[in-house]
Amino acid sequence: MEETAFLKLKDEVERYVHGRLRELSERIEETGECGPDVWAELRERGYLRLAAPEAYGGRGLSFTQYLRLLELFSQSHGSIRMIVHVINGVWRPIDFLATEEQRERFVKPLVRGEISVAFTLTEPNAGSGADIETSARLEGGEYVLNGEKWLITFGDTADYLMLYCRMEGTRGYDGTMALLVPRTAPGVEIRLMPPTLGLTGTGHAHIVLKDARVPAANLLGDIGQGLAGALNGFLDPSRVCVGMTCVGLAQRAFDLAVMRSGERVTFGKPLSQRQVVQTWIAEMATDIEAARQLVMHAGRLKDAGALTPPPASMAKLYALEMLQRVTDKAQQIWGGIGYFKGYEIERIYRDARAQKFEEGTAEIQKAVIAKHILAER
Repeated sequence: MEETAFLKLKDEVERYVHGRLRELSERIEETGECGPDVWAELRERGYLRLAAPEAYGGRGLSFTQYLRLLELFSQSHGSIRMIVHVINGVWRPIDFLATEEQRERFVKPLVRGEISVAFTLTEPNAGSGADIETSARLEGGEYVLNGEKWLITFGDTADYLMLYCRMEGTRGYDGTMALLVPRTAPGVEIRLMPPTLGLTGTGHAHIVLKDARVPAANLLGDIGQGLAGALNGFLDPSRVCVGMTCVGLAQRAFDLAVMRSGERVTFGKPLSQRQVVQTWIAEMATDIEAARQLVMHAGRLKDAGALTPPPASMAKLYALEMLQRVTDKAQQIWGGIGYFKGYEIERIYRDARAQKFEEGTAEIQKAVIAKHILAER
């Protein structure tokens, strides 16, 4: 998108985040639900097709432009941030492996909002890699699936599951597959998982597959390409995006802490005049900016077609650990009242914990970084 038009859009999003989305955030926390009207409003405003190409019906933002908007959305409620983040990215792993026919049948309708898809990788006994156990076998013109998936964001409502499995009898990366599984396919059981600590209103599913049958035409790419599509098509750019969601949420926590430091008076002095609080504020501001620049560096690599796993994992690793430090200091500045329900800083503190699990833990990111560094030596 041309820069003048982008800056106009950015101003629009900023007003929306600090206006309408503040109201919706309060409603979501009070009701415990992020209803279909929220999805519809975000979709109608064009905020769920920001990063997709114009040829697909998207708004054609560059990846770095999208990151700048994602930082703003991440200053709102966690469930709203999750919708914007996931829906703006889930078309990528499908497009990465899709044929032209599948692009017309799945990718473009997904971008236009005519269908919804949930990224379906994690299992009860397998994380986000070559250890997946869900299996498939070919019978006639269908794949028959058996296994379980869980912690699947929006898996309770999505029309399709972007599901990763393996051919029976294979191990490691060999035999991994990417299948678009209709939520209503025979043998697919969707169980709603318990409410989460944060991200109020975001649904997660536990999916049980018992001889579930899926048309062979729903296979994306070839057998053996499944995890390549998951990692390169989704996880690397998504890890960069999660890094920016950490920056956005940390920025909101920081802004609230700075405001509180000027309002709260102890022993005749506002907190902002106390050296220890000034030190915390300086550390928080520096931490946030360092994470922002690392994330944007990875974003520029993505725009240049040069993003590799290490910069994506570095961006996510540093940003998520920065977020924990910043939210901890921010809540400390708020004091005891910041631990009570009804205060935004309390909700931010809960929401911040979720990013440690999204798209791989800190330990996973360190393993990815070390693996590539050692391989180069």
